[in-house]
Amino acid sequence: MKRIKTDILILGAGSGGLSVAAGAAQMGADVTLLEGHKMGGDCLNYGCIPSKALIASAKAAYGQRNTSAFGVADAPGKVDYAAAKDHVAEVIAQIAPVDSQERFEGLGVRVIREYGRFISHDEVQAGDTIIAARRIVIATGSSPLVPPIPGLEEVPYETNETLFDLREKPGHLLIVGGGPIGMEMAQAHIRLGCKVTVIEGDKALAKDDPELAAVVLDTLRDEGVEIAEGAQAAQVRGTAGAIEVEAEDGRIFKGTHLLIAVGRKANTDGLDLHLGGIRPAQNGIDVDESLRTTNRRVYAIGDVAGGMQFTHVAGYHGGVVIRSLLFGLPSKAKTAHIPWATYTDPELAQVGLTEEQARKSHGSKLEVVRFAYAHNDRAIAERRTKGMIKVMVVRGRPVGASIVGYQAGELINLWALALANKMKMSQIANMVAPYPTIGEVNKRAAGAYFSPRLFESDTVKRVVRFVQRFIP
Repeated sequence: MKRIKTDILILGAGSGGLSVAAGAAQMGADVTLLEGHKMGGDCLNYGCIPSKALIASAKAAYGQRNTSAFGVADAPGKVDYAAAKDHVAEVIAQIAPVDSQERFEGLGVRVIREYGRFISHDEVQAGDTIIAARRIVIATGSSPLVPPIPGLEEVPYETNETLFDLREKPGHLLIVGGGPIGMEMAQAHIRLGCKVTVIEGDKALAKDDPELAAVVLDTLRDEGVEIAEGAQAAQVRGTAGAIEVEAEDGRIFKGTHLLIAVGRKANTDGLDLHLGGIRPAQNGIDVDESLRTTNRRVYAIGDVAGGMQFTHVAGYHGGVVIRSLLFGLPSKAKTAHIPWATYTDPELAQVGLTEEQARKSHGSKLEVVRFAYAHNDRAIAERRTKGMIKVMVVRGRPVGASIVGYQAGELINLWALALANKMKMSQIANMVAPYPTIGEVNKRAAGAYFSPRLFESDTVKRVVRFVQRFIP
């Protein structure tokens, strides 16, 4: 058994773990990184990157079939599903070197390709190596949650960890779960020539503003996706190519392939947290505002910390703990300024409070301003007029923004900046956006906040008439 000592030990080479490793090593700390599976974690290999690559293939196919509005004849958009998966693999391969063992060893990180488990409050065993560390960061991420649906263990199914290796185009894809992953893959597959049925026990896209989510769901239905809401899966049966999902209310859905997309579970199995004096939580590890666990030597970041499960949150958490790890300075993780996006077409994005949440928190102090894509000249030119923005404003400051439409995931960045820095609507209104751009949607939303104050105010009109008498 080998023994080593290190300043910082990181369990997991996903977004959060790699962020900490790169930052700490480059600032002079002795860093050891453990990864028993693939460098880059879920995002690179099974999540964000492959899903967006497949969505890009689907957009290309859909685009070819829908060009007549631009004066270009529609084309068949013939799909080679296996070749689309080749595209996915090529995208992963192109990005992989950034997350590779070689790159991080070049930064001075000691990389051990083993899983780790706690054997004491400051020691972790990885294979035949025991590592004693001054500080430990758990960044083990999450895995697909597979619910205990009767019959599921006997029926072949996909998760996001297997779907992107599938080479045979599904004839009819059944998707259990109507969250972001389920809806993104539903639209991608309908555009790639599959039949698709989404089976959701509650409401699809339930965490987003319902008014805006409806725009996405209506679009998917128009494209041919069957979305069955209030359909809690109660039984799965069948064999490869002939699968049935029966809902609690008796509805039966038949297809050739099954994708389980009901959520994520934190990767804590095998860590022996109790030996490290670390208390688990309902879905992950119990942490305080500084992301410290019940063992003050140990931090947990990203999905395993039990909060918002996004790659960019894991990266943000990495930045939060670096401050404490390297300099011993206090640092707290916040969530109010964290955006998220669902990459359907149209996209759906959110930061801060939704309208419903803002009304509960702020009551009559809340103002909700809206601006429709249909009034944006670039959107009209691109025939991308489906969508809108809603900004929740309290005393002149935005407390949330919800966007559905073309490039919503890009537009939400400005509002994330505004919330992170407690900006005022006047500062957004002062921005000059190039014309014509989709980005003008944000400025026009700020304008919609001030328009009633300027153009519908009797006081303003009286002042203007008075001043006009004295201007030569």
